[in-house]
Amino acid sequence: MKTVILAGGFGTRISEESGLRPKPMIEIGGAPILWHIMKYYSHHGFNEFVICCGYKGYMIKKFFADYYLHRSDLTFDFTCENSIIIHNNESEPWKVTLVDTGPETQTGGRIARIRPYTGGEAFMLTYGDGVSDVDIKALLIRHRELGVAATLTAVRPGGRFGVLDTGDGDFVTGFREKAKTDSGWINAGFMVMEPEVFDYLDGDGCVLERSPMERLAKEGKLGVYRHEGFWQCMDTLRDKQLLEELLKKGEAPWRVW
Repeated sequence: MKTVILAGGFGTRISEESGLRPKPMIEIGGAPILWHIMKYYSHHGFNEFVICCGYKGYMIKKFFADYYLHRSDLTFDFTCENSIIIHNNESEPWKVTLVDTGPETQTGGRIARIRPYTGGEAFMLTYGDGVSDVDIKALLIRHRELGVAATLTAVRPGGRFGVLDTGDGDFVTGFREKAKTDSGWINAGFMVMEPEVFDYLDGDGCVLERSPMERLAKEGKLGVYRHEGFWQCMDTLRDKQLLEELLKKGEAPWRVW
């Protein structure tokens, strides 16, 4: 099963960093957060990735094109053969497809554009700016038990996110804005999608989290997997500093490899 990662947005809330690089390429612990997300999925046995590039996507492509150079010791022989010798290279069991989905395209539009790369099968989907210790295999099992078109992982953070209406059941029934006193569930990414979801996407301006998910919810086709453990997105510089501090202390719950 492939894992699709949304990595094309502008990252305006962390402009201190995203002015220089796409948000998924902002480093925590000396490596892009995108790399951390991929290492986490790989730890759970998911090694095929489709990355939706957009804003400064060439930087993501260059990172993978030069992956061995980033992760290895090198000898440059300029004497006669003009060759590069790679020592102690770190290899990953990954197959990575990088797709230019456009700098202005919305989340649903990006997913629609990568349809040819999913092989007509169900796929994992997440955002390129959030880490968690969610049990990916348990999420997939729950999705299959529910028999829905899509299942999202829900968490309960404080703050600034829109809330999911789920009642006490296994399905998302609606979406609403978060009140100050509301400790409701929010969409943390880490989703499973069936090919049926492509029928709900319409053009580059389509926002996955609005009309498509709202329609799926109304039709009883959007399941929820509740996660009570760690989850943190990297929306702001403060979020980045928090993730850095967890790594420095050796207390990063997503660092399982």
